[in-house]
Amino acid sequence: MDQPKKSKIFNSKDLIAYFLVAGTGAVVQLVCSSLIQDWFHLTFQESIWPSYMLSFVVGFTLTKLFAFDARRTNQTRREMVKFLMVAVFSGFVTDLGTRVAYYFSSSYLQVYTYVLPGSTKEININEMGCYIFGMGCSFISNYILHKTFTFKSTGFYDRLKVLIR
Repeated sequence: MDQPKKSKIFNSKDLIAYFLVAGTGAVVQLVCSSLIQDWFHLTFQESIWPSYMLSFVVGFTLTKLFAFDARRTNQTRREMVKFLMVAVFSGFVTDLGTRVAYYFSSSYLQVYTYVLPGSTKEININEMGCYIFGMGCSFISNYILHKTFTFKSTGFYDRLKVLIR
Protein backbone atom coordinates (compact mmCIF):
# COMPACT_ATOMS: atom_id res chain seq x y z
CA MET A 1 0.00 0.00 0.00
CA ASP A 2 1.30 3.45 -0.88
CA GLN A 3 2.09 5.81 1.93
CA PRO A 4 0.08 9.06 1.87
CA LYS A 5 2.15 11.84 0.34
CA LYS A 6 3.42 14.21 3.03
CA SER A 7 2.82 17.91 2.59
CA LYS A 8 5.99 19.68 1.55
CA ILE A 9 4.71 23.06 2.65
CA PHE A 10 6.25 22.82 6.12
CA ASN A 11 9.65 21.32 5.36
CA SER A 12 12.20 22.29 7.97
CA LYS A 13 14.80 23.77 5.59
CA ASP A 14 12.37 26.29 4.07
CA LEU A 15 10.74 27.05 7.42
CA ILE A 16 14.07 27.80 9.14
CA ALA A 17 15.30 29.90 6.21
CA TYR A 18 12.01 31.80 6.09
CA PHE A 19 12.10 32.37 9.86
CA LEU A 20 15.60 33.90 9.59
CA VAL A 21 14.59 36.04 6.61
CA ALA A 22 11.34 37.14 8.26
CA GLY A 23 13.24 37.88 11.46
CA THR A 24 15.61 40.15 9.53
CA GLY A 25 12.63 41.88 7.92
CA ALA A 26 11.01 42.27 11.34
CA VAL A 27 14.13 43.95 12.74
CA VAL A 28 14.23 46.31 9.73
CA GLN A 29 10.55 47.09 10.27
CA LEU A 30 10.97 47.77 14.00
CA VAL A 31 14.00 50.02 13.47
CA CYS A 32 12.25 51.90 10.65
CA SER A 33 9.15 52.32 12.79
CA SER A 34 11.18 53.82 15.61
CA LEU A 35 13.05 56.18 13.29
CA ILE A 36 9.85 57.25 11.52
CA GLN A 37 8.20 58.01 14.86
CA ASP A 38 11.17 60.15 15.91
CA TRP A 39 11.82 61.93 12.61
CA PHE A 40 8.22 62.62 11.57
CA HIS A 41 6.65 62.84 15.02
CA LEU A 42 4.12 60.13 14.23
CA THR A 43 2.38 57.92 16.74
CA PHE A 44 3.22 54.28 17.14
CA GLN A 45 0.17 53.23 15.12
CA GLU A 46 0.82 55.80 12.36
CA SER A 47 4.30 54.37 11.79
CA ILE A 48 3.14 50.79 11.08
CA TRP A 49 2.41 51.15 7.34
CA PRO A 50 5.40 53.33 6.36
CA SER A 51 7.84 51.01 8.13
CA TYR A 52 6.07 47.99 6.67
CA MET A 53 6.51 49.37 3.15
CA LEU A 54 10.21 50.04 3.73
CA SER A 55 10.78 46.50 4.97
CA PHE A 56 8.97 45.16 1.88
CA VAL A 57 12.03 45.67 -0.33
CA VAL A 58 14.32 43.90 2.12
CA GLY A 59 11.75 41.15 2.59
CA PHE A 60 11.30 40.45 -1.11
CA THR A 61 15.01 40.37 -1.84
CA LEU A 62 15.90 38.11 1.07
CA THR A 63 12.90 35.82 0.56
CA LYS A 64 13.66 35.37 -3.13
CA LEU A 65 17.36 34.75 -2.60
CA PHE A 66 17.38 32.66 0.54
CA ALA A 67 14.03 31.40 1.81
CA PHE A 68 12.63 29.48 -1.16
CA ASP A 69 15.73 29.18 -3.35
CA ALA A 70 14.05 31.14 -6.15
CA ARG A 71 17.10 33.16 -7.19
CA ARG A 72 17.39 31.43 -10.57
CA THR A 73 13.73 31.41 -11.62
CA ASN A 74 14.06 34.31 -14.08
CA GLN A 75 10.55 35.36 -13.05
CA THR A 76 11.37 38.24 -10.73
CA ARG A 77 8.69 40.58 -12.09
CA ARG A 78 5.98 37.94 -11.71
CA GLU A 79 7.20 37.06 -8.22
CA MET A 80 7.34 40.73 -7.25
CA VAL A 81 3.69 41.29 -8.28
CA LYS A 82 2.57 38.22 -6.34
CA PHE A 83 4.80 39.16 -3.38
CA LEU A 84 3.21 42.61 -3.33
CA MET A 85 -0.28 41.06 -3.23
CA VAL A 86 0.68 38.82 -0.31
CA ALA A 87 2.46 41.74 1.39
CA VAL A 88 -0.61 43.96 1.21
CA PHE A 89 -2.72 41.20 2.77
CA SER A 90 -0.02 40.65 5.38
CA GLY A 91 0.16 44.37 6.10
CA PHE A 92 -3.52 44.36 7.02
CA VAL A 93 -3.01 41.26 9.20
CA THR A 94 -0.04 42.93 10.93
CA ASP A 95 -1.93 46.20 11.39
CA LEU A 96 -5.06 44.50 12.73
CA GLY A 97 -3.11 42.21 15.07
CA THR A 98 -1.09 45.15 16.38
CA ARG A 99 -4.14 47.35 16.92
CA VAL A 100 -6.13 44.62 18.68
CA ALA A 101 -3.19 43.79 20.95
CA TYR A 102 -2.61 47.51 21.61
CA TYR A 103 -6.26 48.01 22.52
CA PHE A 104 -6.09 45.26 25.14
CA SER A 105 -2.63 46.29 26.32
CA SER A 106 -3.57 49.94 26.79
CA SER A 107 -6.87 49.03 28.43
CA TYR A 108 -5.68 46.41 30.88
CA LEU A 109 -1.92 46.64 31.39
CA GLN A 110 0.43 49.10 32.98
CA VAL A 111 2.72 50.88 30.50
CA TYR A 112 6.35 49.80 30.73
CA THR A 113 9.19 51.74 29.15
CA TYR A 114 12.90 51.15 28.75
CA VAL A 115 15.63 53.68 28.02
CA LEU A 116 18.36 52.37 25.73
CA PRO A 117 21.74 52.39 27.48
CA GLY A 118 23.90 55.32 26.41
CA SER A 119 21.01 57.24 24.84
CA THR A 120 17.86 59.11 25.65
CA LYS A 121 15.68 56.91 23.41
CA GLU A 122 12.76 55.60 25.44
CA ILE A 123 11.07 52.44 24.17
CA ASN A 124 7.48 51.66 25.09
CA ILE A 125 7.64 47.93 25.82
CA ASN A 126 3.86 47.54 25.48
CA GLU A 127 3.86 49.05 21.97
CA MET A 128 6.87 46.96 20.97
CA GLY A 129 5.21 43.79 22.24
CA CYS A 130 1.98 44.61 20.40
CA TYR A 131 3.90 45.27 17.20
CA ILE A 132 5.77 41.97 17.49
CA PHE A 133 2.45 40.22 18.15
CA GLY A 134 1.00 41.78 14.98
CA MET A 135 3.99 40.66 12.93
CA GLY A 136 3.70 37.18 14.41
CA CYS A 137 0.05 37.02 13.34
CA SER A 138 1.09 37.32 9.70
CA PHE A 139 4.13 35.00 9.83
CA ILE A 140 2.38 31.69 9.10
CA SER A 141 0.03 33.06 6.46
CA ASN A 142 2.99 34.76 4.76
CA TYR A 143 5.03 31.59 4.76
CA ILE A 144 2.23 29.50 3.27
CA LEU A 145 1.25 32.12 0.67
CA HIS A 146 4.82 32.81 -0.42
CA LYS A 147 5.62 29.11 -0.65
CA THR A 148 2.45 28.09 -2.53
CA PHE A 149 1.71 31.28 -4.50
CA THR A 150 4.49 33.86 -4.78
CA PHE A 151 7.45 31.64 -5.63
CA LYS A 152 5.54 28.91 -7.43
CA SER A 153 4.25 29.04 -10.96
CA THR A 154 0.47 28.99 -10.51
CA GLY A 155 -0.63 30.59 -13.77
CA PHE A 156 -2.15 33.47 -11.80
CA TYR A 157 0.27 36.09 -13.13
CA ASP A 158 -0.42 35.10 -16.75
CA ARG A 159 -4.19 35.34 -16.18
CA LEU A 160 -3.72 38.73 -14.47
CA LYS A 161 -1.73 40.07 -17.45
CA VAL A 162 -4.52 39.00 -19.83
CA LEU A 163 -7.13 40.80 -17.70
CA ILE A 164 -5.06 43.99 -17.56
CA ARG A 165 -4.53 44.16 -21.34
